[in-house]
Amino acid sequence: MKSLIGYKIGMTQVFLEDGQAVPVTVVEVEPNVVLQNRTVEKDGYVALQVGITDVAEKGKNKPELGHFKKVGVTPKRIVKEIKGDELSAYKVGDEIRADLFKAGELVDVTGITKGKGFMGVVKTYGFRIGPQAHGSGFHRGVGSLATAGRTNNRIHPGRKMPGHHSHHQKTMLNLQVVAIDLEHNAILIKGAIPGPNKSLVTIRSAIKFTKNVKPISALVDYSAE
Repeated sequence: MKSLIGYKIGMTQVFLEDGQAVPVTVVEVEPNVVLQNRTVEKDGYVALQVGITDVAEKGKNKPELGHFKKVGVTPKRIVKEIKGDELSAYKVGDEIRADLFKAGELVDVTGITKGKGFMGVVKTYGFRIGPQAHGSGFHRGVGSLATAGRTNNRIHPGRKMPGHHSHHQKTMLNLQVVAIDLEHNAILIKGAIPGPNKSLVTIRSAIKFTKNVKPISALVDYSAE
């Protein structure tokens, strides 16, 4: 397995040689600079700590600046750990780029979904609404909070109630890489991925087997026109 991090840019479409239009999400993959190797002997697990996006030194504290100085790289805005047995060859200071993946590969993409703010139970959980007549005093409320039991003296954990809707981590499985654009440090992935534009996403090799994915033919080359 292999993985890297990048920014979701937005959606567009590309055309294949057979004339098919494929909706794709563009993910900008800035060079993932390896900052530290996590090992079983020292840390108890295997992973790589990587950083992306240069930031001014005033945006980091002294311990963080010392960590970057030890590696010999400029301070990074985003520091995150990624896992994958195929990443063991990378050393501190190396860069992981978009060509880590190839066109046609299946990947899993993890991101934070768009937050919807404060929402009620009807929209969030699909609760049934009350009578719509003017005389009704109940339309879109939570309803009874009672529980069928002897411990009906409190609200039990897990009760579905109004609150912050969405804005949680979600992983889309078995998405197909359509193309790799090294010139613009971008990966084109078929379909939609979670999160708003400019949000951070993690791309990893697909971990669940699927046989219902058709191979993608080559893209139309407009450079010769």
